[in-house]
Amino acid sequence: MREVRILLADDHEVVRRGLQAILKAQTGWSVVAEAANGREAVDLARQLKPAVVILDISMPEVNGLEATRQILKDLPQTEVLILTMHESEQVVREVLDAGARGYVLKSDAGQDLVAAVESLSRHKPFFTSKVAEMVLEGYRKTGATGGKMTEPRSRLTPREREIVQLLAEGKSNKEVAAALGISMKTAETHRANIMHKLNLQSLSDLVRYAIRNKIIED
Repeated sequence: MREVRILLADDHEVVRRGLQAILKAQTGWSVVAEAANGREAVDLARQLKPAVVILDISMPEVNGLEATRQILKDLPQTEVLILTMHESEQVVREVLDAGARGYVLKSDAGQDLVAAVESLSRHKPFFTSKVAEMVLEGYRKTGATGGKMTEPRSRLTPREREIVQLLAEGKSNKEVAAALGISMKTAETHRANIMHKLNLQSLSDLVRYAIRNKIIED
């Protein structure tokens, strides 16, 4: 098999260990780094330029969907495989919108992970038959209704989506500023703009918004 450099990102060490065992058993494949959160995954991808990045959706600091957007913006030749426990048409659509071209359920990783990475390493998309059916059904519905409605979330910038996740995870303005390398005043301004854009009145409203839009887990 050809050489394939892989970056693995999941916030559960036991999951990373299991995936490592599957991936390292393949001749020529190497896991060049592991990340425990989305921000670390983005930074490592930029440094190491792997062929394939395997991302969980629900990760702290930056979720898998936002990490996908940031990685592909800087590394358009890198392929992203979303590995998740979430199985719904909405999540599949969000994965595709983020730019990932592979989607495997964690429950199917044992049987599908190798095939998915092999396909993506050749720049071919990979979806299980069940996921492909959901995608097809979703597009059929979209065509019938003349296109999907644009949700308020699409009005947020990538930086604002990061801030929504950090605030929803309970970070203070000071902690948000430190995590993103910005001033506290800038963090406060972003927070005010986000609340205004989304027409939210309180932090609890923001948390509910983040959960509803899969930015954080309930």
